[in-house]
Amino acid sequence: MSSCRSTVPWPSTRFREYRAIETLVGLLTDQPEEVLVNVVGALGECCQEYENRVIVRKCDGIQPLVNLLVGINQALLVNVTKAVGACAVDPESMMIIGCLDGVRLLRSLLKNPHPDVKASAAWALCPCIQQAKDAGEMVRSFVGGLELVVNLLKSDNKEVSASVCAAITNIAKGQENLAIITDHGIVPLFSKLANTNNDKLRRHLAEAISCCCMWGRNRVAFGENKAVAPLVRYLKLNDTNVHRATAQALYQLSEDGDNCITIHENGTVKLLLHMIGSPDEHLQEAAAGCVSNIRRLALAIEKARYT
Repeated sequence: MSSCRSTVPWPSTRFREYRAIETLVGLLTDQPEEVLVNVVGALGECCQEYENRVIVRKCDGIQPLVNLLVGINQALLVNVTKAVGACAVDPESMMIIGCLDGVRLLRSLLKNPHPDVKASAAWALCPCIQQAKDAGEMVRSFVGGLELVVNLLKSDNKEVSASVCAAITNIAKGQENLAIITDHGIVPLFSKLANTNNDKLRRHLAEAISCCCMWGRNRVAFGENKAVAPLVRYLKLNDTNVHRATAQALYQLSEDGDNCITIHENGTVKLLLHMIGSPDEHLQEAAAGCVSNIRRLALAIEKARYT
């Protein structure tokens, strides 16, 4: 029997061929909630691809999705926040979401009593902040919004914590926002989370810590709050994404001399030297920068000893 290579197109291609996206968008109104849960869930998955996001926008699917953000059905809210967040990756769709007050509605869902809804809303806010023309002003426009986001770090739910860390990574790119969340106690809250054994949280926490080092004396404060040594342990995992985020955080933290000493004393140099040879350029640079800071401090100490 001769073998042949399958010529069946990818499912997403077949969906577009049969205009499935348009059909799903048409089912976003005047349907029972149990139908909407599945329709929106399907759209959320489809919208992970660029071509499908464009179809949803062009057949006016953004508005009915945003309209569903005011519901109370937990499963529906989880799915619709995912769908809106996926659409927000597209700049043109994000403009529509913004005009429809979708970002404010997502932010309001951070107050929802269900952790899954909170987490999904926080994940959805990440692309919204990334695509916004004036992300800093948009975030600050919500009264009490930054304090609410920071306080969510007190949640016992790891998915909520990870999603909020991801949101804060985007929020903290604005200096004024970073100053505000620092005043709301972001450093001790992040430091308390540093001992987590959840890899997803580790990655997004390390990314957020790296961004938050860019303000005032936050680098020093992370050291004072014992956040540095736990981060070093992240380098021993088998996850390049965690390695990259951690190396970037340690690079920023190592700009402070006391943190440099802590990093060195916890046996980090050998791990970082190995990561300098990584094919990931961002990991290479962060690891090399951290090792350079450690070496520079060692030379300064040695020089001071003999003068």
